Amino acid sequence: MSNTQIRELLAKLRKEIKKTELDEDTRELVRDLDADIDDLLDPEGNRAETDSVLQKARELETNFATEHPTIERFMREVIDTLVRMGI
Repeated sequence: MSNTQIRELLAKLRKEIKKTELDEDTRELVRDLDADIDDLLDPEGNRAETDSVLQKARELETNFATEHPTIERFMREVIDTLVRMGI
């Protein structure tokens, strides 16, 4: 998996989130996760703690499971991709 592929997945996730009614706290959590993942992918960025990033992603995936299954699917794909990349 390349950085390009994970960035494409994140773009799809952002697009789905934009058209979904979510509370502001959840939107903030997603923005934070997105920034953390960007840090992980940037070789010169401040690398966020990998375990912390995966934990945040898994918590969001769980939150989306019942009410937003499409977003949950994208979150799962992001998590799986990060794991396959060794992050």
